[in-house]
Amino acid sequence: MTDTPSTDEHTGPVWFIRTALSWALLLAVLAVGTVVILVPAVAGAERFTVLTGSMEPTYPPGTLIVVKPAEEDQLRVGDAITYQLKTGETTVVTHRIVAASQNAMGERSYTTQGDANDAPDAKPVIAEQVRGKVWYSIPYLGYVNNWLTGQHRAWVIGAVVAGLFSYALVMAVGGFRDSRRARREQEELRGAPSHASPY
Repeated sequence: MTDTPSTDEHTGPVWFIRTALSWALLLAVLAVGTVVILVPAVAGAERFTVLTGSMEPTYPPGTLIVVKPAEEDQLRVGDAITYQLKTGETTVVTHRIVAASQNAMGERSYTTQGDANDAPDAKPVIAEQVRGKVWYSIPYLGYVNNWLTGQHRAWVIGAVVAGLFSYALVMAVGGFRDSRRARREQEELRGAPSHASPY
């Protein structure tokens, strides 16, 4: 009678698929956290959520836009900028520059228009109102950005990342342990004496 190695539930195709999905989810969360939180923080950029359809289809409602500060000479016709409706106020709008002008004193102003709007905005935007130029955008994440604010955001993201890391670590350790066990069983089988029939 010869022994056959038992099939371990941690070495089959289901285990492999579950592990791969876990790692994929972990990497996705880390990627989102990087582009939404880490990169803007390092670059001194700001995050805003598009609330209206004036910039469709480029930035539909719910889009998260990351806005990077820009000097006046860096702004060009065609750039999407985020600006205050009035200097010093917190309410902002993101529209595209369709024209730029400069007065005799050298002060610049910009005519803006939403991509989905039929006419330019009524009032020109002066440089002091501009918060920055749209650097990149991520569809749908604006809703998450609105829901997760301040300390709440930090706690939730930290908990999710820690949970995923812990789960991935447990899976990796379990896989390593099971792999060693399988190798040991194979070595024991190879070293076991064979039982030949006398006939």
